Amino acid sequence: VTGMRIYLDKIPEILDLLQEECAEVIQNVSKVRRFGLDNKYLNGEGTQQDALVKELVDVLVLLNLLGDQGMFDGYNIDELVSNKQQKLAKWTKVYE
Repeated sequence: VTGMRIYLDKIPEILDLLQEECAEVIQNVSKVRRFGLDNKYLNGEGTQQDALVKELVDVLVLLNLLGDQGMFDGYNIDELVSNKQQKLAKWTKVYE
């Protein structure tokens, strides 16, 4: 958001929010697995996929805030991503 400043003393609060949002992602993933992506909920005001995407975006926002605070400075994120992709390719079927 333009004009917003985040201060280093906000990292604990951001981490608390991230923890809460990750728990909400876990809950939504469970609902998707149980009911399916297209399942309507809340009297037809959306689908399980809609709810999951919203929660995933909430996590992305908090990850971006942590990045703005330098949480990832000094780490080779591209290398870490590549390493994880290689592990997934080896141990799962997600890249088949």
